[in-house]
Amino acid sequence: MINGPTWSQKLRAEIGKAVIGQDAVIERLLVALLANGHVLLEGMPGLAKTLLVKSLGTALGVQFERIQFTPDLLPSDVVGTMIFSPKDGGFATHKGPIFANLVLADEINRAPAKVQSALLEAMQERQVTIGGGSHQLPRPFFVMATQNPVEQEGTYPLPEAQTDRFLFKLLVDYPSADEESAMMERWGQVTKQPELQPVSSGEELISLRTQVDAIHVAPAVQAYILALVRGSRELAAQAESAGGAKRLLNFGASPRASLALFQAGRALAWLRGADYVSPALIQEVFHDAVRHRVGLTYEAEAEGLTADKILDQVLTRTPVPATKG
Repeated sequence: MINGPTWSQKLRAEIGKAVIGQDAVIERLLVALLANGHVLLEGMPGLAKTLLVKSLGTALGVQFERIQFTPDLLPSDVVGTMIFSPKDGGFATHKGPIFANLVLADEINRAPAKVQSALLEAMQERQVTIGGGSHQLPRPFFVMATQNPVEQEGTYPLPEAQTDRFLFKLLVDYPSADEESAMMERWGQVTKQPELQPVSSGEELISLRTQVDAIHVAPAVQAYILALVRGSRELAAQAESAGGAKRLLNFGASPRASLALFQAGRALAWLRGADYVSPALIQEVFHDAVRHRVGLTYEAEAEGLTADKILDQVLTRTPVPATKG
């Protein structure tokens, strides 16, 4: 039987041949794979977001497709279309790049609304509609999308209904000085990327989920998850006080946040070799699972507050249960 740390280590080692650093992001991507969730990666250009997802697909041994989103993209460019065949006078289904195990939606916020809605069906239902017929997507199926946080021209911000369907929103930061120095030493005189080899498979990933499902979540930890999520809603519901305290959130996290914390907590516990979910593990994934599910007020943004800073307040106010399983 494969254990979490061993599986994680072999994938990290293979991905590390192409990607230096980003250890925390890689671990979250593995958590999302095990929890059967999609991921939104946000970061400045040049931080190897695309390379990271591509390397993950190669190391995992699954079919990988990359879709470069542009304002003129059509839904049929993503899901496929019906093509007329002159030989028999009929129409045949031509499947698009969405029919892959791991789909990289590069610069997803450049896609117009019709393309985003087509992707939404694929993410939620794991099926697409072509020519009036439904087609199941392969298993496993994941969407890992990237977006640039600074560019506004020619972009279409993702609606809350779509961002809520991502298990995680991960913030990809600049590498450390040592990591950036190692990049220059490794790639400064190299003309091509290393060839990665598959060290796992889609079938293995699906089978590992049965082990993840067996991870114990104590009632006290479930109650802690609910308290954190409902704490964000309480911040959104509170009116401005007479003393001038401003409302920070327009809306709190949806029930999908509770499910995301529950699933991600079990997956992270399995990766770390634990057989139960602790409150500390929930705290680790809290920001990644919730930051894209809350809406900041204008006043909060004007004060320079971020979703993470407001979620820090929720963590501080919520009592931590004393439990070990």
